[in-house]
Amino acid sequence: MTRPGMKTATLIVLIVLIAAAPLVFSGTYHYRVATLVFINAIAVTGLVVLIGYAGQVSLGHAGFFGIGAYACAIGATHFGVPPLACIAIGAVLSGAIAYAVGRPILRLKGYYLAVATLGFGILVAMALTNEAQWTGGPDGMIVPSINPRGWFALAGLKVKTAVAWYWLAGTVMIVGAWIALNLKDSTSGRALRALHDSEIAARVAGVDVTGAKLQAFVISAVYASVAGSLFALFNQFITPDAADFLHSIELVTMTVLGGAGMVLGGIVGAALLTILPQALTVFQDYESVALGVIMIAVMIFLGRGLVPSLANALRRRPA
Repeated sequence: MTRPGMKTATLIVLIVLIAAAPLVFSGTYHYRVATLVFINAIAVTGLVVLIGYAGQVSLGHAGFFGIGAYACAIGATHFGVPPLACIAIGAVLSGAIAYAVGRPILRLKGYYLAVATLGFGILVAMALTNEAQWTGGPDGMIVPSINPRGWFALAGLKVKTAVAWYWLAGTVMIVGAWIALNLKDSTSGRALRALHDSEIAARVAGVDVTGAKLQAFVISAVYASVAGSLFALFNQFITPDAADFLHSIELVTMTVLGGAGMVLGGIVGAALLTILPQALTVFQDYESVALGVIMIAVMIFLGRGLVPSLANALRRRPA
């Protein structure tokens, strides 16, 4: 299948899955879990651009997730800014911080880069915890909600809030996937993929290596910020845990588990690690053990990630 064909097929698969999933839902709980899948998938799609396209690792992207979340919380609570405008403000703020922080950090390579991004994420989480007069400190703060039901009511549709959030977050995820898929085929995307394969070869070929790394870092930060804003508005409550180290690791794990080189892979990884902990509660005390075994098995037998490995296996299958 040609690359434009793969892009169209990926979008069709996502749209069909989002449209068909409510057929098997039995209540509000399923809509809420699916909405969390979409929100995590938005952040992970940004990491696909950074890790899968450009080959740069970040262990601090929950920091940008937290910046987007608190932009909605602080902007709406302390300054009366409309929540939707806060999403844009959070994205611009995250992009600007990523640009400022990324210039010195992205000169590093390998595990030095990973540790530096980890330090950034820890700094953001500490700032959110210590600035209690603005953020509520470790106890968190309430986030003013938006009412997506009203938008559906304008179209003459009556839906529950959880259903409205499902379609809203699903639509944003599709738009995010469409942008990332188009980026991969653009001149900038080709430069990022050249950088992923070999930084030296990319530089020899005329790629602005520093600029390409910075571009991927800023784009992925904006994705994480939008996801954080949606999470805060959906959950109507936020704590500094959204920006902490463990959340950053969780986002990277979703990306790698599903397949960092493919947008669809990242989204599948986000779905797996959002849904599995809910499904594995039947194992009670052994929930974490079961989750760990599944993750190890996937990485051993499907080393490139779930979706790319299965796609390769299907292509090799004799006709």
